[in-house]
Amino acid sequence: MTNRIILHSDLNCFYASVEMLYHPEYKQVPIAVCGDIEERHGIILTKNALAKKYDIKTGEAIWQAKQKCPQLICVKANFSLYLRYAMKVKKIYLDYTDHVESFGIDEAWLDVSDCHHLYKSPTELANIIKERIRFELGLTVSIGISYNKVYAKLASDAADVNNIFTIFEDERDQKVFPLPIRDLLFVGYSNAKKLKMYGIYTIGDLANTPLSTLERIFGKVGITLHSFANGYETSEVAHYSACSSLKSIGNSTTCPKDLTTLDEVKIILTILSESVCARTREQGFYGKTITISIRDNTLNTITRQMQCEIPTDCTDIVVKHAVILFEKHYSLSKPVRSLGVRLSNFTSIAPVNQVSFFDKKKDLTVKKLELAFDEIRHRFGHFSIQRGCVLQDNDLNRLDPKSDHVIFPESFFK
Repeated sequence: MTNRIILHSDLNCFYASVEMLYHPEYKQVPIAVCGDIEERHGIILTKNALAKKYDIKTGEAIWQAKQKCPQLICVKANFSLYLRYAMKVKKIYLDYTDHVESFGIDEAWLDVSDCHHLYKSPTELANIIKERIRFELGLTVSIGISYNKVYAKLASDAADVNNIFTIFEDERDQKVFPLPIRDLLFVGYSNAKKLKMYGIYTIGDLANTPLSTLERIFGKVGITLHSFANGYETSEVAHYSACSSLKSIGNSTTCPKDLTTLDEVKIILTILSESVCARTREQGFYGKTITISIRDNTLNTITRQMQCEIPTDCTDIVVKHAVILFEKHYSLSKPVRSLGVRLSNFTSIAPVNQVSFFDKKKDLTVKKLELAFDEIRHRFGHFSIQRGCVLQDNDLNRLDPKSDHVIFPESFFK
């Protein structure tokens, strides 16, 4: 038996719960927190319990949600407010352990292996944390308790609102194995579909599939899936100071209209890349990994990434790679509903690249031009200067992704 005790804390309906603190009248009606409601960036980010009864789903468009619940009240997201509350919650966690690892803005792992013996049980400790968050901040939280991070998250997903759920080693077969395969971390829509083709429908089915079979089907990913399903995952919960460094900078948006041509896609990728690179320059970083996410009009999502030859903060380079990724992995057989661009694998050291004298002059000119863009937009706003390619479509060029950005959750794989 392992001595590790890992908690996974998940704030219930976080954005909506914070909004209800400031607007008590929202507690009596179905509400959803969305992107820019005046534009079509209005996807559902979260909803309260009353809205959930209408089967409103995270990620669907406001118009789809309104069809299910005509009386739905849509509230524009206030990320600065949510971040402030997320930090207050984290301060409570840090009273019990300094191993607190965020998983997005509203979730976190806590390794309480060194302090849980001070309480009657890990459940008592989790309950104390839960009640402090409710009493001091007015928020509710579901907490999962287990011996590794993956099972702890499974436990918090299984917990009721404002409740606690455990998955210990002797509870694995009973509590984990009957769960559907999609409940397991790292099993997305595509992997689940592929697993079902091989008759693997539950986590137990996956756990009992020979490792050699999974490795043959999925390669290295198959090894990870097998480890996760069986509860063999042993990664440590990072120290809170290690989680404060920036891992990636990304923006995503629901497009003002569904995109049906590559030219339209290039406009949105350019706008998003401009914002990502501007933030990267603000931080003094250069990124080597470029990732795009694509969601079609049926809300299916794919994510793909590639490496630059050298780290960059240049919009043109990020756009070039983003377009290559899009053309390689998406055929536009279905209209594109939303797009995302992310830059990661950072370094603060300026890249060194051997180029000709003429290329060097061009690189310096581009860099000066981008810095001039940043300064103009800082002083006069995003729309004070725009690229010519963006001005080709008046429906798409109204997007200001730096002001209306979406916060990407942190990856499990650091």
